[in-house]
Amino acid sequence: MTKLQRSVYGSMTLHIFSAGQGWETWKDPHLQTEGESLTVDYSRNGPGLRKTPVKANQPPERPRGPPVQDAVAYAALLRNELLGAGIETVPDPHTDDRRHTILTQDTHSLFRYTIHTKRVPFDNEISPYSLSPLSNKSHKLLRSPRKPARKISKIPFKVLDAPELQDDFYLNLVDWSAGNLLSVGLGACVYLWSACTSQVTRLCDLSVDGDSVTSVCWNERGSLVAVGTHKGFVQIWDAAGGRKLTSLEGHSARVGALAWNGEQLSSGSRDRVILQRDVRTPPPVERRLQGHRQEVCGLKWSPDHQHLASGGNDNKLLVWNSSSLLPVQQYSDHLAAVKAIAWSPHQHGLLASGGGTADRCLRFWNTLTGQALQSTDTGSQVCNLAWSKHANELVSTHGYSQNQILVWKYPSLTQVAKLTGHSYRVLYLAVSPDGEAIVTGAGDETLRFWNVFSKTRCTKESKSVLNLFTRIR
Repeated sequence: MTKLQRSVYGSMTLHIFSAGQGWETWKDPHLQTEGESLTVDYSRNGPGLRKTPVKANQPPERPRGPPVQDAVAYAALLRNELLGAGIETVPDPHTDDRRHTILTQDTHSLFRYTIHTKRVPFDNEISPYSLSPLSNKSHKLLRSPRKPARKISKIPFKVLDAPELQDDFYLNLVDWSAGNLLSVGLGACVYLWSACTSQVTRLCDLSVDGDSVTSVCWNERGSLVAVGTHKGFVQIWDAAGGRKLTSLEGHSARVGALAWNGEQLSSGSRDRVILQRDVRTPPPVERRLQGHRQEVCGLKWSPDHQHLASGGNDNKLLVWNSSSLLPVQQYSDHLAAVKAIAWSPHQHGLLASGGGTADRCLRFWNTLTGQALQSTDTGSQVCNLAWSKHANELVSTHGYSQNQILVWKYPSLTQVAKLTGHSYRVLYLAVSPDGEAIVTGAGDETLRFWNVFSKTRCTKESKSVLNLFTRIR
């Protein structure tokens, strides 16, 4: 039977291979067929392919009120006219930046022997013969460019079936390469799915060795795939050639976390040890990092390649540098396992982490000073984190008890979107090479693709009802 099958909203044609009956075609009678389908190249013994179409019917959205940004602009306009605030640009409704809301204070003394008359400077942009009752500042406020509210679709644009995708919090079985290939660990096999052609290839099968896949990770160039196994091995595979380059030993238990740093590979295991090895050397040069008291379930290198963050089932978040064998920083604020770790690509030294079921908190750290910055209770187990490559936003995936996907604005920590659809906890997360889409995986044996991040800012003119200058002549 198949390992991966695609079902797309608006197109539901499945080509199913059966050892006894050959190829069969099944179409959903309730959905219009567009002729797009995925041909499955592999069959193996196991559970049959589910013929359950994805439910695309969603309840109609309730009518919404005026845009949030219009309300913010109107409030700023009132402060200008009634309180003399002097606001010239529309504040971002998703930030807590209060610099825009501070009222201008009169710096003159309360008691004076002469009457002070304030001269309003002449503004070349406003005609001296204008009959508008608004002040110059309010005119500038209404003319200031405003970014239209970004809409994030709450429906995945693609869904793949992934049989045998394990419901195990401590594993990392999904990763997206720079070459737009998705690697997925399913049982004893690793499959590669091309986001460009939708072609599925099987990279390896560990069942011949009585082993199973516990983690996958691409190198930065997208040419090599590291595969962690249940028996404690780390295999390096050439994706293009489909051949195993080497198999690294050293761990005595399953390897659930992997992280590349150039040509060096870090691996975290249930044996509580982190191994760093240079894969170019024949016998790899090995560094053993021992700081966790329980299983290592999260590993991430900083964007500058100088620091490694590790999370463990001992509720600890540790930061290591590239030379020391001891952690340079240790954070103990989480009350549950720390699997979700993400370094900010926008602010040097900014690290985000999320705690498990007993913690549920999203926390931010300044690793340059060791200072805890802020935190928020998400209401459910934090399984994964990823920053946007283009904006100061991040996405978190969650488990017990809501199984949701949240998009956050940083540093205000306001929720930009909440996505639901998985029926099990969302344990796996990867970001596309262009930084716009994410893929999530869960124990419901599905991979769902979402467009959550915006690559470029919109420069179109605002069509707000407050844009007076396009309507009044």
